[in-house]
Amino acid sequence: MANQSHKKPHIPLIPSSFRTLKKCQSEVQAHDPMMAEATTIMAALSTLSPPQLSDLTLSIFSDINRHHYRLLSLLSSPTLFSLTLHHLHSLSLQHKALLIARHLLSALRLLTLHLHPKPPPRPPLPSTTIKQRDLDAVLLLLLLCEIRQHNPEALETSPTKWRAAVSKLWSGAMLTLSGIGFYNGSVLIPYVEMVTRCWKFVDEMGHCGGDGDGKVAASPAAVVTLPSVGVRGRGVECVICKEEMREGRDVCELPCEHLFHWMCILPWLRKSNTCPCCRFSLPTDDVFGEIQRLWELLVKMGSRRSVGEYCTVTSVMNDHHRDTMEGGDSQ
Repeated sequence: MANQSHKKPHIPLIPSSFRTLKKCQSEVQAHDPMMAEATTIMAALSTLSPPQLSDLTLSIFSDINRHHYRLLSLLSSPTLFSLTLHHLHSLSLQHKALLIARHLLSALRLLTLHLHPKPPPRPPLPSTTIKQRDLDAVLLLLLLCEIRQHNPEALETSPTKWRAAVSKLWSGAMLTLSGIGFYNGSVLIPYVEMVTRCWKFVDEMGHCGGDGDGKVAASPAAVVTLPSVGVRGRGVECVICKEEMREGRDVCELPCEHLFHWMCILPWLRKSNTCPCCRFSLPTDDVFGEIQRLWELLVKMGSRRSVGEYCTVTSVMNDHHRDTMEGGDSQ
């Protein structure tokens, strides 16, 4: 008890600055220096304000808890585990890829929630909503893949014995996490790593949305919310029909603020979700097209952070992390 006053405090749950995010980025790179995708995500998240980052952290924590609850239910029930494993075995590789893609899309929507300059409406989309059975399947699939990578011998037995082996490994991992002292990175890092693994899988499968050339239609839910504005001034041209839009006429304004005749832009958006002028992307109901749109948003936002900004903070965050770990060890 005499040394209690000399202990280093744990990092709080709610981050107060960009420096905490940089610490998380450094830890991800320490786990795998080649994870450029994880660095991209961390760079994008570092553009958020402290209140936005706090809100995101709590949302991710809630999502992780929900996933842990589903895994616990799976591993606690021999019947549910067997049914879910049978469901996985019955799926083709393409269907497994679609499950992972929908799971990835759900995570990307959460990560990019505060990155939109003008947040588009996000109604539930029937084509991208994950059913409970499929959520169980994708969570078990990702867990089995992780075990195959780090403890392959655990799955060399008969599938009938997998539940006991997986339960033991997963319980050990949960006990380890519960004893490290809760801090921001313990939420963000595993979530970012999960997103990165899913992104790599979907990317390596070569999936793209649309009609073969990458074009996907804009979501009808996004199209119906586009505002109608009056043209101000003269000489404003609709780039689709190349005709001038008369002053005072009601036209369509995209979130990028480019204007078009309604009769011109609606057929366009039924084929493509991008602005004809600047390639700004509207939401789409296509799973892989929406993944690509949100990933491009992360890349765009992450590029706003200069390399110099990262280098300035790296050494400080490494020292902060070392002091925190030493403080935890002293306990």
